[in-house]
Amino acid sequence: MQAQGKPLKLTEGNIEPLLDINAVSRLLNIKPCTLYAWAAHGRIPCLKIHGLVRFRKDEIDCWLEGFQERPKAKEYPRLRTSAFDINRVIARVKRAAYNPRHGETRLRSSPIGKEAADGAV
Repeated sequence: MQAQGKPLKLTEGNIEPLLDINAVSRLLNIKPCTLYAWAAHGRIPCLKIHGLVRFRKDEIDCWLEGFQERPKAKEYPRLRTSAFDINRVIARVKRAAYNPRHGETRLRSSPIGKEAADGAV
């Protein structure tokens, strides 16, 4: 028998009772059907003994430790003054918005040129 790749060693000194689905369900406040699904997908450390799912308390504790938030390194805001110049941004927006054809209401010439005779060009 193995639990997550470790051989199961049973000696008189280290025998610990295995937890069943209901015990772990009460411990974690999770429905038993959720635990069965997690065990089937390998999302929680467990032993499968002739179709029975059992858990080791120390493995569950280690598994729970993995979900604790680690202290994050202090983050400093990124300042890229060379890449962000407000005057260049404003100038670029003005060039895009205020071009010679912006706001033109007269139609451009059609392929047949009828508007040119009407003075629309």
